[in-house]
Amino acid sequence: MYLILAAIAPVIIFLYFIYRNDTHKEPFKLLIKCLLGGLVAVILTLTFNIPITQFKYLFNFPLGNEFFDAFFSAAIPEELSKFIALYLVVRKSRDFDQHYDGIVYAVFVSLGFAAIENIMYVLQGGMNVAAVRAVLTIPGHGFFGVLMGYYFSLAHFHKGSGSWLYWLKAILYPVIFHGIYDFILFVLGYTID
Repeated sequence: MYLILAAIAPVIIFLYFIYRNDTHKEPFKLLIKCLLGGLVAVILTLTFNIPITQFKYLFNFPLGNEFFDAFFSAAIPEELSKFIALYLVVRKSRDFDQHYDGIVYAVFVSLGFAAIENIMYVLQGGMNVAAVRAVLTIPGHGFFGVLMGYYFSLAHFHKGSGSWLYWLKAILYPVIFHGIYDFILFVLGYTID
């Protein structure tokens, strides 16, 4: 039980700070839907990973495995899954009425995802893993969520034909930063993204 608490405590703390900074509080029910969307994104990520892993042999060169794992096994399927969950949960919500709302919703989806991922890693690796992930991984997922939410909001509120570029950035920038983050960890020999 203490391992599960150690896994979710940093998620709750991060969510509290994001929620606290929202001047016009979002409905609790919608925030719970965002968290649950993050949980569903875990399943979607696993589904995306099944066909992707068949192409790992193409990256049989120095640092190729680390690059493949960072971008194709982690960053792309995870961030795409989180984006899909975010889109499905909040895109047509009447409560999505301020730019900061996109950040709040995206962070809740990202940290719903991170909570499940964190529980799995911490139950397997113990308190040392919990400590490292509390300092690196949870804030990382939160940061990726902020990036996604920022551009998601810009796309949501954009009037005109250029909104597709913001939608693209809402996926692309989190993927790039997540991939670089994981690649550095994998090259250094860490397996906990």
